[in-house]
Order: sequence, then structure tokens, then C-alpha cells
Amino acid sequence: MVHLHQRCSRLACLLLLGLPLASGVLTGADAAPAGAAAGAELVYIGTYTGPKSKGIYLSHLDPATGALSAPELAGAMINPSWIAIHPSHRFLYACGEYGAYPGGSAICGFSIGHDGLLTQTSQQPPGGQGPCHLAIDATGRQLLVANYNNGVVADLPIGVDGRLGPPSWTDQHPSLGDKVTPHAHCTLIDPANRFVVSCDAGIDRIYIYHLNAATGIPTAGDPPFVTTPPKSHPRHITISADAHVAYIINEAGMSVSVCRYDAATGVLHEIQSISTLPAGAADPTWSTAELILHPSGRFLYGSNRGHDSIVAYRIDEQGGRLTLIGHASTQGKTPRGVGIDPSGRWLLVGNQNSDSIVEFAINQKTGALSPTGAPIELGAPVCFQFLTAAP
Repeated sequence: MVHLHQRCSRLACLLLLGLPLASGVLTGADAAPAGAAAGAELVYIGTYTGPKSKGIYLSHLDPATGALSAPELAGAMINPSWIAIHPSHRFLYACGEYGAYPGGSAICGFSIGHDGLLTQTSQQPPGGQGPCHLAIDATGRQLLVANYNNGVVADLPIGVDGRLGPPSWTDQHPSLGDKVTPHAHCTLIDPANRFVVSCDAGIDRIYIYHLNAATGIPTAGDPPFVTTPPKSHPRHITISADAHVAYIINEAGMSVSVCRYDAATGVLHEIQSISTLPAGAADPTWSTAELILHPSGRFLYGSNRGHDSIVAYRIDEQGGRLTLIGHASTQGKTPRGVGIDPSGRWLLVGNQNSDSIVEFAINQKTGALSPTGAPIELGAPVCFQFLTAAP
């Protein structure tokens, strides 16, 4: 099995890897909005729209105190269920998962203003149906899309001005029978910018693609996929900073798979499976959602929908195996999105079905979570992305 998620900025990773900067990429303070207080963190929040939400929202987080401002509308859009920020910090992209778009869904591109507010600059079809996850490569030239409804992975080129082009490549995951149909749930790019991996929750596979740095077009890996346990439904995947270990959260299996990651081939080999639930807790209607590494690489967190909790694990420094720390109630219903701020001190969770955001303080020694106060109201919050404001 496989994955990769990056808690450092992609621009920093780009420089560390020695990859060329995309034309127009800014560095240093000029790359980030200056509308917030110096050192403040901008929090972009994706939602499902309705009476209490109209698109992508923006809050300001004080990393010293954890104070979080009330969300304000940053950019109107229908059902932006996943958002991603460009390595230059100048652009933001969002899945319009469903709604009044041509073909029923879309990917939208925005420029980020000096005040942090968004201006839409482009809109393209997602290459499939029901886009639910985005990943941007380290050069900032390719946007990978996972389409849940029909199991299609697509690649959209990003211009030097941040505008999206139409899909340049797609790959249809297969059906394995009338009742076993594909549902691509995430597409992520490894730290070396060599491989794309895609979790398919419908057919219990993780697809592996080689990313051609020159053309930006993915090609099938060798092997082209790895399998996960039957009916586990792999949803999201993340990888350690040293690219040695990957973690996969299984939506139906209510578990996390720990895998050795082969950076030469993109292949994963499971070494541990651990439940996301307390001992004895079980319900067939429950499911997991998000999985996120702490910036220190010492802790891992996942969300349990139905049980309505965040599970916390400690990561073994030697082999990457997990030990349970505990569970924290999300004080709401259906926690889908989870985010950790760049300082690693604060965790945000979005309760989709109770229209609230809850903040937790992260104990830097133990990884344990403590709620910081009353929930903040927002309609169906489901995704968080952070951007540090310019001094």
C-alpha cells in the first residue's frame, strides 16, 4: 500500500529537492498574503454549501495563543469539499464535488489576494465524476484529481499564471464485478515528485503511477497497483518525512495500515494494522475519514465518523509503528476534515453534520488533545488548509 502527505510547505520541499521553481513563483514573505497580523496563520476551510455555507471560508489563527477568528467568506463556490494551495502560495484550487456545473462538477482555480480573499480565475471539468481530492506536484505545474463517483484519476496542467487547463490525462480504475465498482478517494504525490498514488476505496486498491517530470503525464507503475484487505476501503494515505513509512486510513475497516514505503518503486508493504476505535466499540454504520501527520513526525491523527472522535497515535521513531494515545470527542457529528497548523500546536476538526469547527491544543510531549473552547459555527466544514501571513 502507499501514500504521501507533506506538512512542510511544498515550496520548501521544492528547494530541498533541487527542483526548478515554476515561472512566477515567489519566495519569502512576498509569497504569502499580508492581510493578517505578522506571524498569523490563514486557515482556508472547504465546505458543502447550503443554508449555512456559501463556499470557501477564511479564518485567522494566532499560533501563540490558538485564538481563531470567526470564518468569513473568502470565495463563493458550490460544494468546495477539498482545497489545495499552490507551492507559490499565490493560488488556491478547489473541487466542486457536485452542483450546477457543466457536467455536474468542476475544478476551480483562484488567486489569493493580499487580504487572503479569493478571486476565481479558471474553471475546468475534473476529467471524471464527483471530484473529492486534489494534489499539486512540487513544480506547481500539475494538479492531480481523484474522482470518486466513477473512479477516474485525472491530471490538469497549471499555467504560469495559475490558471488551469483542461485535463491532459485520465485513467479509469476498473470495476471488479457488478457490485464492486471503483471510487478513487485521493491522489497524492511522493516527496521526491516521482510517483503518484491513488487510493481507491471501491475496489480495495492503491494505484501507483510514475510522474514524468518533463511532460507531467503519469504512466502506470510496476506493479500498477497494490491491494488492501478485502472491504477495508482505503480512503486517505500519508507518508513520513523520510519517505520510509506510509499510513493508510481504511474507511470501512475502521483501521490504519502501517506500511513500509519503497521510494524506488512506490510500492507499499503492510507491517501493522491498528484499530481507530476504543476496545469494544463497533457499529457497521461508522466510518473513518481524514488522516494527518503531526509536523514533528511523532504523532498521527485520524477521524472517526459515527463514533465522532479523533484518534491519536504515537509513532515509533525506529520503525514507524503506531501506539494508541487515546481518543478525543469532536463535540459534534460526523468529523470529516482535520487540519494541524504549521506550528504543530493546534488541531482543527470540522463536524460536517453539526455545522461546527472544534479546536484542540496538542500536547507537544505526549500528542494528547485538549479542547480549547466552544465550537465555532460554520455550515458543513470538511477541509482545512493553512497559509502563514507575511510579516
